[in-house]
Amino acid sequence: MIRFTLIGAGRIGRIHAGNIARHPQARLAYVADADARAAEALAQQFSAQTISLDAAVTARDVDAVLIASSTDTHADYIERCAAAGKPVLCEKPLDLDAQRASACVKAAQKAGIPLYLGFNRRYDPSFMRLKREIAAGTIGTLETLHIISRDPAPPPVEYIKRSGGLFRDMMIHDLDMARWLLGAEPVEVFARGSAVDPGIGAAGDVDTAMVMLRTARGQLCQIANSRRCSFGYDQRIEAFGSQGMVRADNHTATSVTVAGTSGFNTEPALPFFLERYAAAYRLELDDFVNALNDQRVELATGEDGLRALLLADAAQRSLTSGAPVAPGA
Repeated sequence: MIRFTLIGAGRIGRIHAGNIARHPQARLAYVADADARAAEALAQQFSAQTISLDAAVTARDVDAVLIASSTDTHADYIERCAAAGKPVLCEKPLDLDAQRASACVKAAQKAGIPLYLGFNRRYDPSFMRLKREIAAGTIGTLETLHIISRDPAPPPVEYIKRSGGLFRDMMIHDLDMARWLLGAEPVEVFARGSAVDPGIGAAGDVDTAMVMLRTARGQLCQIANSRRCSFGYDQRIEAFGSQGMVRADNHTATSVTVAGTSGFNTEPALPFFLERYAAAYRLELDDFVNALNDQRVELATGEDGLRALLLADAAQRSLTSGAPVAPGA
């Protein structure tokens, strides 16, 4: 039985708390949050205890730490976990600054602790199947990859101001998916973006963006992001190869189609990530438990998190310069 400390009792923290509590090989021992009332409420819901943020990673009766706090705290908690010898599953990103992210990855490596990043889309059953088909050679040699990710509505402008920008906050999931599916490192990044929402533009960010990645082998990946989508949470991937194509489409509440004189009608896409990736969050935790039992897993490592952040930084530089750029090393 793996005993967890959960740091962060917000929206993502609540998802993880429920998954830990329901896992047959895990137990939610402690919950810590800067908001003591939120921590207490979540701990009570799942028969756990609260613990101070200072003691969250040093408790002797804890085997692993799940970090679901605000982005600006991630690197610090990872380094504290490294000092305490505690394995970590941390929500993305490592940090908004690549040097700071690199430092915490090195701290984990030096301490010899497992460090994994919450790029949960790797565990979406449809995307996992798509990955298996690519790896099996079903479509021949992968040539192009198209990733579409659109949120149903933009977040508040105050969130935008501290988010690190669309590439680091939103597209970083898709950049990790691109690396995972391509099986190769992009060597060139070209980005274009615009702010349809004037409030987001005034905050110095874009809400609509397209990025092209190119690998050394000539594979191309196009990523399209938007902060708002009238028909729900749009999550689609298409992989095209020398011998065919494999595609993962949006999820709906049911697979029912109603046909009539007005045409064919289906249900809308699921409303947001809480519903769309519910299974992915559960499977991600399963694999973290597997990793602690020395099994081979698909989890994104700290190094994967750093690589995705470097691609996000490159996309931002390309957007600013108007030219293709090489990712940082």
